[in-house]
Amino acid sequence: MSASECIFCRIASGEIPADVVYRDDDVVAFRDTNPQAPTHVLVIPRRHVPSAHELDDAALTAALFAAMQRIADDQGLGDGYRVVTNVGPAAGQSVPHLHFHLLGGRTLGWPPG
Repeated sequence: MSASECIFCRIASGEIPADVVYRDDDVVAFRDTNPQAPTHVLVIPRRHVPSAHELDDAALTAALFAAMQRIADDQGLGDGYRVVTNVGPAAGQSVPHLHFHLLGGRTLGWPPG
């Protein structure tokens, strides 16, 4: 899939508007349009990476997790939050661009799926 075809690449570039809560040179984070918790933010790399299975860049991994930590602090999720990523359609990945769901703002049940 090319960047011009990927909805998350288009959001990261600013071509498609989103409710962005965080951005830096490597990461963009925006509110999910179908939230599953009071806080539901999608955290994506600006660069197209299909899924966590293909993530082989330690610096990008660190940047993603540092961004999630900052977002959780900014969103007041000190009581706890969940970070989820799906790999492949059988696991529920609906957009083939690496994204982490950062969920919080309520008690989250277990198991999640």
